[in-house]
Amino acid sequence: MATKIIGKVSATEKSPSTVDDFYFWTDKKTILSPFDVVKVHHVKNEKGKNSITYGVVEEIFHITDATSHITSYLSSDFGEVEDKGNMYRLGMNYVKAKVVCNTDNIYTPVLDGQQVETCDEDDVLTALGLKNPKNPVVCGYLKMYQEPNQIEIPISVNSHFLIGPEGAHLNISGISGLAAKTSYAMFLLKNIQQKFLNKDFEEREDKNQSVAFIFFNVKGRDLLALNEPNEKLPDGDKRIYKNMGWDTAPFKNVKFYYPFSSNKNVENVQSYVETEHVRKQIDLNEAFKYKYIYEQDRDNLDLLLANEDDSTGTLDSIVNLVLNNQGNFGQIQTWTKFLDEIQNRMEAKSTDNGKDAILPTSWRKFKRVITKAIGNDVFSGRAIVEANNEVRLNEAVKQIKKNEVMVIDVARLDEDTQSFVFGDVARAVYDLKLGGDEEKLCRKREDIPGKIIIFVDELNKYASTDVPKKSPILRQLLDIAERGRSLGIILFSAEQFKSAIHDRVKGNCATHAYGRTNAIEISKADYRFIPKVYQNMMTRLEQGEYIIQNPVFRSLINIKFPRPTYKQL
Repeated sequence: MATKIIGKVSATEKSPSTVDDFYFWTDKKTILSPFDVVKVHHVKNEKGKNSITYGVVEEIFHITDATSHITSYLSSDFGEVEDKGNMYRLGMNYVKAKVVCNTDNIYTPVLDGQQVETCDEDDVLTALGLKNPKNPVVCGYLKMYQEPNQIEIPISVNSHFLIGPEGAHLNISGISGLAAKTSYAMFLLKNIQQKFLNKDFEEREDKNQSVAFIFFNVKGRDLLALNEPNEKLPDGDKRIYKNMGWDTAPFKNVKFYYPFSSNKNVENVQSYVETEHVRKQIDLNEAFKYKYIYEQDRDNLDLLLANEDDSTGTLDSIVNLVLNNQGNFGQIQTWTKFLDEIQNRMEAKSTDNGKDAILPTSWRKFKRVITKAIGNDVFSGRAIVEANNEVRLNEAVKQIKKNEVMVIDVARLDEDTQSFVFGDVARAVYDLKLGGDEEKLCRKREDIPGKIIIFVDELNKYASTDVPKKSPILRQLLDIAERGRSLGIILFSAEQFKSAIHDRVKGNCATHAYGRTNAIEISKADYRFIPKVYQNMMTRLEQGEYIIQNPVFRSLINIKFPRPTYKQL
């Protein structure tokens, strides 16, 4: 696309050009939008060479020569709305643009009267620092200017600033449903898998890198057909994929893990997906049923207390007592017997003599907290039957393969059980990446994926400001956010309200994606650094549209993305 002169720089006494921003006027008929990129030819340097300063449009104003609103009113024949008026008003638009770069790193202010032009695709990529990115992974596309000058540009980000080693972790926020948070996360993750599956990938500098994925399905049936093509993909989205040169295949190497159920009529799973769909996945050896066995999984009892405020440490003391096999707990082998022993403790006067005795009231609270979760079929009294595709999640995670996708369905579980499953998986990933010799892990170190990306929606359940500070799951998430990058554990998370998430979790995310949100949310401190006009745009963003912040971007960018290429049940 050819560039077009649209105005001139205007530096006034009250609004001078600075190293950070400049103003320019345009014709009233020129249509620009926030996030559009413009360029100004800088004065010649000492070598007699022109440089170019690029700016991103922040605010757009319209003014006339009227000194007040009443002047404008009088000029329309004293308020005649149908009348064209008895005076011709001089008017124009003027624009505030934020300086994002100069081609020769010259940051003296642009001069008054310099022509301002639109940009072509090469200019836009140069301005935003996205030209020829290293280790590229697709994150969306830019749509800029209006017809007939409109351009669409595919945008790729340096994956080293998204999934390490330079930067890591992604946080996505926005209103439920309207922001399409899960769809955008899957769009990114699908492109990451495609990058690592590319046949030419091993010949590049990242040849020793590999990746695997763990997704939690927390709502309905969102992620339970990731490996099936989207036959209902609209033609408009097909055109976008084709024009951008993007692959339309669904995820590959996907395995689904459903909570175990004793009900054989639903294929022994707890899920919102149709039984026929689960049966088909089981027949293809793509679906498995996970459950927890007391003898092997009691070490994670503390995870059931993640949402309980234990300021006195009493609940923690009970967990330690159980794990140390004190009293009759050393002979227990099932969850049922475990609950029976707790009942016995409730009926006794106390657990031990002395000042450290645990009172029956504490045992009653402990039972109240864990009974609902342990009453679920996923806490099974029966051993794992591999012939029925039954597994322990902990073991399945530790056997995850390169480029494999694990989808763990927790949608039908109660909140405490969901927390238990998430915490169990997070610990298993940590054990896999951090500790254990090859004999213990039953696999060679070189077979373990270099990076494991965990995607979890509704992050507020595990890392909100309301979660107890001693929550073991919160501690796990903080550890992943702060140390995960160096270990190859990457967190992709989503929630409705970013302001409600723990500061250390969101503060360690290198990339932030802002979808449509409400005015109350954008008034919070998390959005203070964002220009006011961009904040207002966040309340009007459409589905498939995000404002992205990443260390490699010289400015916030407004990207779009098409609908997912996988089947949505």
